[in-house]
Amino acid sequence: MIIVLGSINIDLVTTTDRLPCPGETICGSQFYTSSGGKGANQALAARRAGSRVRMVGAVGTDQFGSSAISALQDAGIDLSAVSNSAAQTGTASIYVAADGENTIIVVPGANETIGRAEAAEAVQAMGEGDILMMQMELRPDAMEAAIRAAKDKGVQTMLNIAPMSERAADLATLVDIVVANETEFDLLVGKAITSPQERIELLKLQHEKQGQTIVVTLGSEGAIAIRSGEIFTAAGLRISPVDTVGAGDTFCGYLASSLDQGVDFGAALRKAAVAGSLACLARGAQAAIPYVPDVDARV
Repeated sequence: MIIVLGSINIDLVTTTDRLPCPGETICGSQFYTSSGGKGANQALAARRAGSRVRMVGAVGTDQFGSSAISALQDAGIDLSAVSNSAAQTGTASIYVAADGENTIIVVPGANETIGRAEAAEAVQAMGEGDILMMQMELRPDAMEAAIRAAKDKGVQTMLNIAPMSERAADLATLVDIVVANETEFDLLVGKAITSPQERIELLKLQHEKQGQTIVVTLGSEGAIAIRSGEIFTAAGLRISPVDTVGAGDTFCGYLASSLDQGVDFGAALRKAAVAGSLACLARGAQAAIPYVPDVDARV
């Protein structure tokens, strides 16, 4: 089983021909809302990949609260640990350009009400072999409490270090699996990587320090990882992206689900890379997450 400790948001999405420069005002072409939050996105991806999933988080009692969890509810995700908060439901203002690139501003809202006690309690029902999946959109102290509680129970821990911060780097040293994109990995190692070979060398050095599995997503190039001293690579699909929002979350959810189901790591990485590619073919985060038959057909 996978427990996702993470954010639940409503995405406020504006599409535009191009992203504005600092201080510039431009006209958009379309606006819509959709369910989001990195935690909720990854939970839904893991569920669509075939795993049993329990979501731990919070939403507000405002107009966005019920909408934010509707897709999770429809998918059969256990929402018993999702609390209602007096704070506003978390929001993400997302701007998507015609080439699929995006910028995002997140207002945490109710997500910040999840503290150490709630996080540790969420782990208590977990058992050895379960996976705790997290991202950096909750309070770091809450995630640290969950990680330490999970370690005591023999639960495998997975952290997507997005959005990247100093605390994300600290928490990354405590978990079993770290997932980062290219930029986040550069920040994690403190160096702007200039070549694929340099990335491999730094992956090896980072792995030697902690012995962790480290995964770096490479956008259209797929992903690279190190696990138990071995380098793995996985190609994505050659596509023309419509919207890259949620692609990384889809990758994480599918990776966790494959590991939860006992899939060989190399095959799990490839499946996650394909799922992440397919998520770029439709707009929105959760609506674009592919179902497992569509992913299996392209692996």
